[in-house]
Amino acid sequence: MDPVLQSLFAGFPILILHFAVTLAMLAVGITIYHLITPYHELRLIRSGNVAAATSIAGAIIGLAIPLAVCMARSVSVWDIVVWGVVTLLIQLLAYRIGDALVKDLPRRIENGEMSAAILVLAIKLAIALINAAAIAG
Repeated sequence: MDPVLQSLFAGFPILILHFAVTLAMLAVGITIYHLITPYHELRLIRSGNVAAATSIAGAIIGLAIPLAVCMARSVSVWDIVVWGVVTLLIQLLAYRIGDALVKDLPRRIENGEMSAAILVLAIKLAIALINAAAIAG
């Protein structure tokens, strides 16, 4: 058999497993994020609130960036899980701190204030990039 096809057949199941584990961790992170935020972004988004959509977009991307680096640098599923949990905890804690620094953030997001949403988005992405770089070593 061609070595390239042999490599594909050997590596594809591992790729799918790593991808699925990382997506599951992202889903857990997003769920926890929804539980710790004082406002209900999905309800706000359904009513057309762009600030809420901006805030949750920053959270989703911010959670995904360090998880992607964990998956890229992993040597096993357990490696993804262990470092993925660490990155999620750092991200979620940092979000709470960042959210606390922006005065009246829940009210401002609920009122559709884009300036607050953009600032929070930037904080979330900056923390994600630093977190990812720390994981990458």
